[in-house]
Amino acid sequence: MAHYDVYGIGNALLDLEYDITPGFLHQHQIDKGMMTLVTEERQQHLLGVLGTDRLLKIASGGSALNSMVTLQQFGAKGYCSYKVADDANGDLYFAEMKKAGLHSNFDHYARPKGITGTCLVMITADADRTMNTHLGITETLSVEQLNQDALAKSKYLYMEGYPVTSPTAMDALLTAKALAEKQGVKTSLTLSDPMIVKYFKPQFQQLLSKGVDLLFCNEDEALEFTGTHLLDGAKDALQNVARQFVITRGSKGSVIFDGQQFIDIPCAPAKPISTLGAGDTYAGAFLYAITHDYSMQQAGQLAAIAAAMVVSQYGPRLSKAQTDEILQQFK
Repeated sequence: MAHYDVYGIGNALLDLEYDITPGFLHQHQIDKGMMTLVTEERQQHLLGVLGTDRLLKIASGGSALNSMVTLQQFGAKGYCSYKVADDANGDLYFAEMKKAGLHSNFDHYARPKGITGTCLVMITADADRTMNTHLGITETLSVEQLNQDALAKSKYLYMEGYPVTSPTAMDALLTAKALAEKQGVKTSLTLSDPMIVKYFKPQFQQLLSKGVDLLFCNEDEALEFTGTHLLDGAKDALQNVARQFVITRGSKGSVIFDGQQFIDIPCAPAKPISTLGAGDTYAGAFLYAITHDYSMQQAGQLAAIAAAMVVSQYGPRLSKAQTDEILQQFK
């Protein structure tokens, strides 16, 4: 019997969320709406320019962790493999994970010396989020951070796509996927970001060479990965690499392939303030639902409500009180 519902692996980053203007992005030559990897020097320069006046929120982050916290708060049980340093940012990160109730590889092992990664999240008035990421120590995520016993006792492996940029982290993803398949653990992957898909497509193709049980992506990522220009073409192509998949489409809702048919899920009502964490929250709520006897359609509906709530606030995640409220309304 599974001990964990989901075993997650991904980059561990401290999110620093700022309110900025499109002019700031243009002035500093930052690609709007994208995630860009930057050096520590570049990150410190931008943080120095921004100061503290426009700082909205500081929180532990990383795509997979956002999803894992979400599913844990809904009532699932999660285990995380990640890498943060033995520094102040790492202390904050580890404390927030423990508060959420998540188990991790650092429950019993000391965190190494180094610099915990940071993600500078820049929010414009149109609720779009632009991210500049300095990976720090998470760039050296490796097989050493895997817990084979915990993975074998999980229902699902959930892999974040961002680590494909690191050779050691890519090896960890491939190893975790192989171990999961050997143990009969279902596999899931999120494509994470269209620019990552564009520049690291061979890595994603390698991860998906034997397929996954469940794939998460937004429409731009789906089109980029499949090399198609229309959603219908992407829907056809993704059936070759995923037994089931979800394509999120922002205000247009989402579409689910349950292995036999497509299910359209409308977008839940929302007044968007920031899109940060929308896809992560959707995936976390969806994984909770399918590991707790919800149908795929019900999972999509629950995930849509959760994503709508998170885009209506600053910060990448909902509180426990909010997830409890959603479950009460949903039931």
